[in-house]
Amino acid sequence: MTSTPPPSSLDPEIAARLKRGADGLVPAIAQQYDTGEVLMLGWMDDEALHRTLTTGRCTYWSRSRQEYWVKGDTSGHVQHVKSVSLDCDADTVLVRVDQVGAACHTGDRTCFDADVLLKDAGTGPEGADSGVPARDQ
Repeated sequence: MTSTPPPSSLDPEIAARLKRGADGLVPAIAQQYDTGEVLMLGWMDDEALHRTLTTGRCTYWSRSRQEYWVKGDTSGHVQHVKSVSLDCDADTVLVRVDQVGAACHTGDRTCFDADVLLKDAGTGPEGADSGVPARDQ
């Protein structure tokens, strides 16, 4: 993908708000709409975002294959779009979805299940040090 995005049908007002990387992409976080579970991270350009907003299915840009892909078209593990939001800096998209089946290509429910670096930090007996100053708790 070049640094100049291809023409898109994305609403120009939305396109003007997006802050893209040098490659023309924004990260898109997929989150289960009813539980808040973070499912995966994909990449969208303007056209992928347009398709996501208008079809009700998540469309991503594959950086390795250099093509669009609709989540679930080959696996059957579709993402039905419930809402789409921009973060406060307009450089990340949050897509709240109803995930059917596994979100990860490995077959795991989420792409964050297999390699946990820290689990349940700061939880434990009452009064345990959470590492957060008391004034910030």
